[in-house]
Amino acid sequence: MTRTIEIVDYDPAWPDAFAGISQAVAAVLGPLALRIEHVGSTAVPGLGAKPIIDLDVVIESPRDLPRVVEALSTLGYTHEGDRGIPGREAFGREGAAVPADGSGREWPAHHLYVCPSDSEELRRHLRFRDHLRSHPDSAARYDALKRDLARRYANDIDAYVEGKSAFVERILAVDGWEARS
Repeated sequence: MTRTIEIVDYDPAWPDAFAGISQAVAAVLGPLALRIEHVGSTAVPGLGAKPIIDLDVVIESPRDLPRVVEALSTLGYTHEGDRGIPGREAFGREGAAVPADGSGREWPAHHLYVCPSDSEELRRHLRFRDHLRSHPDSAARYDALKRDLARRYANDIDAYVEGKSAFVERILAVDGWEARS
């Protein structure tokens, strides 16, 4: 199945969508979740994005992952492994009613990840988000780049992601942090 990449204008409802999803997740995880971070482009006010909320659930240690997997399964999430990105465990969902918190609510599209508190990938997500939030000029350049890439590679997510990589790495380097292999 081919998915068309679409960048939409910032939606002021995204923070509320994040809050609702994170509350449902936090309710089943309890103290296993140190915090839940809104990351990705939907977390940056004014930035255009694919209309998919990204959440990073921060846990103390990878030792907690089996209990987290079990708890999230009660909401309808399925553990998909790290998908090739160490320090970030991905979770899929089986439809719009996930998280199945008993409300019957349909939730917006979202990606749920679980990261140990010392995860390099978590640090990258937070540094990039925080840079874009505090540097509107960088956010505007990133918005233009993503819209251009979405036009050029509308059905090629790999090319779209690859096209953003150099920009992301430059921002992380400018922010005084270099990606480690």
